[in-house]
Amino acid sequence: MLRSILHALCALALVASATALAQSRALQFAEALPTAAIGNKTIVIEGRIGTGREAEPQLFVVIDYEGFVFDPSQPDGRGRKFDSSRDRGQALSVLLGVGRMVTGLDKGIQGMRVGGTRTLVIPPNMGYGNRNAFGEVPPNSTLLFEVELLDVVPEQNIR
Repeated sequence: MLRSILHALCALALVASATALAQSRALQFAEALPTAAIGNKTIVIEGRIGTGREAEPQLFVVIDYEGFVFDPSQPDGRGRKFDSSRDRGQALSVLLGVGRMVTGLDKGIQGMRVGGTRTLVIPPNMGYGNRNAFGEVPPNSTLLFEVELLDVVPEQNIR
């Protein structure tokens, strides 16, 4: 019995390590917006560090966000806005870690805590790739998302 428990704990530790490693391969934390091409990782710039529950895969997150085409010539990096939960006046509730958002947004939200904000600069390979999105995002665009984590819940819920 003890041996089975130890094997299960080791398996869980390996899965957690593999998840953290995959996460670190997808993200690069920075202090400021990039001024040139960003490569293949999502750049994460912490705004406010939250103090609530942590966003983890398989849980629903409730977020307010604004999405822009990244323009490094602008001081705030904001090019054309293409999507915004704030403009609609309704937060988004979405299951995290299962591919229901662009990869860079999905990975970039993981690890946030409720009350936190992040700026995510997402390369094309982790965004919309070579397709046109919303009729306003050209193919192979780098994206910029301003995200606020409002809640983490076990099932879909808009507060």
